[in-house]
Amino acid sequence: MKTTIELADELLEQVRSVARREGGTLRGLVEEGLQRSLEARRNSTRRKLDFPSYGGDGLTPEFQGAPWNRIRDEIYRERGA
Repeated sequence: MKTTIELADELLEQVRSVARREGGTLRGLVEEGLQRSLEARRNSTRRKLDFPSYGGDGLTPEFQGAPWNRIRDEIYRERGA
């Protein structure tokens, strides 16, 4: 299938240079890069962060499993930020 993508000029020149040096093609390098990216995503596991707590039981039920930006916003809410 044919498609059009935009690449930064410098990146495109680097890829073309590698392809010429290795006797490959731009298409081959793009396909290899996409395959590696997909493989890395398949093999990655999302790590759970262990937030330390001091003198308590960790996050309150309201914030259990909440995304960091929600927790951060609550921390700074009363400071007017």
